[in-house]
Amino acid sequence: MTDIERDVREVAERARDAAADLAPLTRAAKDAALLAVADALVARADEIVKANAEDTAKARENGTSEAMIDRLTLTAERVGAIADAVREVTELPDPVGEVVRGNVLPNGLEVRQVRVPLGVIGIIYEGRPNVTVDAAALCLKSGNAALLRGSSSAYSSNTVITDVIRGALEGTEVPVDAVQMVPGLSRDSVKHLMRARGLVDVLIPRGGASLIQTVVNESTVPVIETGTGNCHVYVDEAADLDRALAITMNSKVQRCSVCNTAETLLVHAGVADAFLPRALAALKEAGVTVHGDERVRGYDDAVVAATEEDWTTEYLSLDLAARVVDSLDEAVAHIRAYSSSHTEAIVTDSQSAARRFVSRVDSAAVMVNASTRFTDGGEFGFGAEIGISTQKLHARGPMGLPEMTSTKYVVTGEGHVR
Repeated sequence: MTDIERDVREVAERARDAAADLAPLTRAAKDAALLAVADALVARADEIVKANAEDTAKARENGTSEAMIDRLTLTAERVGAIADAVREVTELPDPVGEVVRGNVLPNGLEVRQVRVPLGVIGIIYEGRPNVTVDAAALCLKSGNAALLRGSSSAYSSNTVITDVIRGALEGTEVPVDAVQMVPGLSRDSVKHLMRARGLVDVLIPRGGASLIQTVVNESTVPVIETGTGNCHVYVDEAADLDRALAITMNSKVQRCSVCNTAETLLVHAGVADAFLPRALAALKEAGVTVHGDERVRGYDDAVVAATEEDWTTEYLSLDLAARVVDSLDEAVAHIRAYSSSHTEAIVTDSQSAARRFVSRVDSAAVMVNASTRFTDGGEFGFGAEIGISTQKLHARGPMGLPEMTSTKYVVTGEGHVR
């Protein structure tokens, strides 16, 4: 066993012990700990910002794009907002102990299915140091120990933030080892975390497609796949075109660097003449580069010729693939062929078209006359999310606190024997 493997397994073992002590704590105890964390983040904001400055300076030296540097950057104001988000988590219902279902059998046995924490959750994520706090807070609220493995680009920030969280927990009922950073900066530390089956109960990767697929393909620990977002907007023949334009623009440009932004626009041929000139002009004005098929290119010489790769790409930038389709079924077929099963939207005034689209599109979220940008735990009213799952087991769509639990059966009898 190498030194790094030993180090990773040691923190995982401590996390498993902490998870056992954390699971039975009351909501009041967990909320008190989270409030202590929020206060500590504000009190030590200067330390966090100073450490973050080291990370952003290195990122610039390495030629990192300004968009990625912005996601990495922390200011005192941003730290304050992160602390406020932790306080908001305390206001959410505690899922642990919730009775999912229950009944009394004919023989008098009482059977209840209740929510329990998953145990030890490993979070593997890129860039954004705010995830360190978000993940820790959601894990603690749901009774889980958190093993945090951020990217090397945010190492200084994550180290100080984790130290702040652990320091805040020292004066609470929550075990300090309920939140730990996975040691090491090399890929080996990630590999050993992914192989810590029996110590780590589940892994949640948050980042780009390469990271997610690496964790899914190489882990022996169960993985909840939080998805890349090759999301589609389909403008139906029966669409209100003003509404379609607003939804298209919001889905693409409101915040283009996140997983619920639209990456492909599909337009029914019956409204292409009326809609595409307006849409292409608005997208151009917003700085969007459109990668279109031959029919889309016929409306504007500035449209770049789309390749097969464009239909599969999650741009996370001001780029958009576009295609004209001859029917709703052709739009659905395109989505089924290229979608990452995250979010798809239809714009239509036809109830039958909406029903057909919803029933035939198999993605975690399907929007009818609404922007793809609404696929978000906060927007759904969950209060917070750990990520958006594009798989079908154990959770699908935005993962709030209930999705960070499992269940167990509690059976109560009076001397019953079988």
